[in-house]
Amino acid sequence: MQRARGVLEEGEKIEVFLQLPRGRGMTFRPKLTRVEPNREMRWLGRLFMPGLFDGEHIFELHPTDHGGTRFVQREYVRGLLGRPLLAMMGDKTLRGFQQMNEALKARAEEVNSD
Repeated sequence: MQRARGVLEEGEKIEVFLQLPRGRGMTFRPKLTRVEPNREMRWLGRLFMPGLFDGEHIFELHPTDHGGTRFVQREYVRGLLGRPLLAMMGDKTLRGFQQMNEALKARAEEVNSD
C-alpha cells in the first residue's frame, strides 16, 4: 500500500493505492467497517459486486510489555473469485504485505529516534 486517504470513520469510504511487487498499481475504495484509534482499523473492499471477491483487511496495534507496539495485519477473502484470485496473486500479495510491514517498521523507528 503506497498511500491511503480519506476520513477515518466507520462507514466512510477511503481511497487506497496498492501496488504489488513488480506489478501495476491500482486504486480502490474500501468501506471502513471499524475504526478504533490507536488500536484497530478494518475495511471491506469488493470487486465489482458483493459476493464476487470481498476482502476484509484488518490492521491492529498491540502494546507490548516493553513499551513498544506490535503491528498485526490480516486479510480475509471471500466470494466466487476468492480462491482463484488468491491462487494467482497470493504470493505477490503476501510479499507486498511483508514489504509494507518492513517499510512501516523502518519509518516508525526513524520517527522514534528523532
